[in-house]
Amino acid sequence: MNILITGVTGLFGRELAKTFSSLGTIHGLRRSNSSFTDPDLAGVTIQWHEGDILDFSSLLEAVAGMDIVIHAAGKVSFLPQDDKEVYKVNHEGTTHVVNALLATGVPKLVYVSSVAALGQIPDQEDYDEKSTWVDAADQTSYAISKYMAELEVWRGEQEGLQVLVVNPAVLLGKISYTRSSGVLYQAIRKGLPFFPAGNLNYIDVRDAAAITQALVSAQAWGERFILTKESIPYQAFFQKVTQVIGGIAPTRVVPNWGINWGFPLLKMVSLLFGKKLPLSAAMARNAQQKTRYRNQKVEAYLQFRYRDLQETLSWANTPG
Repeated sequence: MNILITGVTGLFGRELAKTFSSLGTIHGLRRSNSSFTDPDLAGVTIQWHEGDILDFSSLLEAVAGMDIVIHAAGKVSFLPQDDKEVYKVNHEGTTHVVNALLATGVPKLVYVSSVAALGQIPDQEDYDEKSTWVDAADQTSYAISKYMAELEVWRGEQEGLQVLVVNPAVLLGKISYTRSSGVLYQAIRKGLPFFPAGNLNYIDVRDAAAITQALVSAQAWGERFILTKESIPYQAFFQKVTQVIGGIAPTRVVPNWGINWGFPLLKMVSLLFGKKLPLSAAMARNAQQKTRYRNQKVEAYLQFRYRDLQETLSWANTPG
């Protein structure tokens, strides 16, 4: 079986390559100016193809002859100045992937979306796979881009593709990874003065990859699955992280007025000093909500046994 993974050098893509290598030959998509080497993929044989999801011609060449494409490439940013690129990569790039599979006859697509694509609605705390998108004021550009990308994937199903959509929550990987949860770990180690009032929904990246592989093996085509272990208060998560990897846990909660009034001032100061603020006001407000994403559907299909948070953080803190 030939399996092409876009975004194979990303946090999730790496684990997907390791996990799916037991099912067949892993193919990776890389830009012409990027390196073939990735220490975290040292144990995985990858057949590389030069291309880009925004270059349709190169994508056609890369997907030809594949049995499954796992589309894990995407742009994650909550900076307003990145909105155009976020839409282009996530929406237009996914459209290209869907069209390339239809044009070349590749039958199966696994799309790595995000729980963000389910949206966040004021006064709603619980979400599952049946939750429907609502055009609420605090939907982030990232969330909108992933929702629009999903529409393209389901359009592909209507045109003949077998599709499987997974919506991961926050993926916990190694501290050494310089993006995603690695940034969160480093911020905690340096010391955060405040913690959001809401909940963090998370999953060990290894568990997320194992679930995705198991769902493909179970032939769960035409379905969507939320990938999350649990929802816990940010304060509890930060305390656990500091116990395992060090740092000082924040003790003061961010008040809602601090988001509504303090954020614009903080953004202004960051611009004056030439620094990028890593999140938007909408994202900050969403972090104040006690959101819970449910994993009952995965449980019904797989009865999956998740890793304990202590185990995840201990692994995250080890080299390599």
